Amino acid sequence: MELDKIENILEKYFQGETTIAEEKELKEYFSSPNVAQHLEQYQPMFGYFSQATQQKSTQEIPLQTKKRNVAWLSIAASAVVLLGIGTYFFTSQEKTAPAVAQSELGTYDNPEEALKATQKALALLSNNVNVGIGSVQYINEYEQSKNKIFKR
Repeated sequence: MELDKIENILEKYFQGETTIAEEKELKEYFSSPNVAQHLEQYQPMFGYFSQATQQKSTQEIPLQTKKRNVAWLSIAASAVVLLGIGTYFFTSQEKTAPAVAQSELGTYDNPEEALKATQKALALLSNNVNVGIGSVQYINEYEQSKNKIFKR
């Protein structure tokens, strides 16, 4: 009866379904001298587990960690940030300075010159819109051909 119980617990042990009490029972059984002959192959395994729990480590683990010099890292990070901000402002001032002079280019004192410039700008815009409309017509033609080939 006890042998059947040990075999059932052993099978549960290998499936990972045993409780701690059942594992203690297996350790006690395999540490005793009267182990069934067909179960003797498991005796060294459970003997090792009982010995491993009794072992103590005498080696000291050093708790000293490497200290990073945080002050130098923060100074370096601040320098990089300041350098980036300075570069941004320097490049943005170069770009905005010529733009101020260009803002005066669109004003006319003579109304006839303003009319001619406006007509020229509108003609350029009209040409570009016409090119765009021509492209859309090609797309419509393509869609119609595609719909003829691939009927829905």
